[in-house]
Amino acid sequence: MDLELSEEQALLQESFADFFAKESPPERVRAAEPLGFDQALWDRLVAMGATTIAVPEDLGGGGSGTLDLALVAHEAGRHLASVPFVDAAAAADLLAACGAADLVAAVVAGALPTLALRAPRQGRCRLVPAGAVADIVIVLDGPDLVALRRSGGSARPYLPSPPNLASSPVADLDLGAGGYERIPLASGDEARRLHEQALTEWKLLMAAALDGVRRAALDIAVDYVKARKAFGVQIGWFQAIQHRLADVAVAGDGAHLLVCEAAWALEAGEPNAAELASMAYLFLTDLAFWTCRESLQFHGGYGYTLEYDIQLYFRRAKAWPLALGDPRREYQRLAARLFPDAP
Repeated sequence: MDLELSEEQALLQESFADFFAKESPPERVRAAEPLGFDQALWDRLVAMGATTIAVPEDLGGGGSGTLDLALVAHEAGRHLASVPFVDAAAAADLLAACGAADLVAAVVAGALPTLALRAPRQGRCRLVPAGAVADIVIVLDGPDLVALRRSGGSARPYLPSPPNLASSPVADLDLGAGGYERIPLASGDEARRLHEQALTEWKLLMAAALDGVRRAALDIAVDYVKARKAFGVQIGWFQAIQHRLADVAVAGDGAHLLVCEAAWALEAGEPNAAELASMAYLFLTDLAFWTCRESLQFHGGYGYTLEYDIQLYFRRAKAWPLALGDPRREYQRLAARLFPDAP
């Protein structure tokens, strides 16, 4: 296992770091709220082929690997990009795995796909990530994996998005409502396998995005404690602050390594890839919020005000992972995988 980035991967990460720094500054992030979707940024990403870089070349994608996708997700999270990159990328790869060439072609051309992370109840999918702006929603409906393709030319958002902490374009989707064409993708065991595979990729990419969030929050904290003074000295000189910064920095190095290992395992088809993706997701769910909370507290009361950028990161670190539901359930699922014979 070699987790060192290749020259091409380092260049890819650097290119997207520069791109998001230019196209997703805090002013653009604020302007996209409360919906949390920047149409111009999405159009630019489509033009760059970002959301389909892991789709096979014969289907119109970039043919890259999972680690490349995770590097882009990291930079999207680091700059709080107001586009559902994680959801769209996981959904695009799922469509490719299903061999849905027509739907993949639509995604390459600019259609926005997403994945319903949970099964519908009473014909309704609750709080679908990017559901308010998605053109294609992939749902595991009973034994069938189906794609709901939106028909009609209305402008985004297509569905109302309830106010939420992260300003994400989540929405409830009624499977019986009009306006969507139902396209079967798979059924039975194959449908469940494909959906589980997509969930694993989503967890990995969410972990990568949260890794970017915690990295940016740490940078904000360091810059602030070097500039803020109390009792005539920079507050960064206080050991109580230095130790807390060191704790989240060291934990962050380990988290980043875990994300890279999970990406490598998924790309290589390792048997423990799903477990590693779950571990990375759970670790970053805790660490990103911890880092943002520490950074916000170093700001004192200023950190809670809308004028300071740290609150943008704090809210997303808390709310982004909740798209999958209560993390405690994911801990239970991970334990069941790791210890299947436990009583």
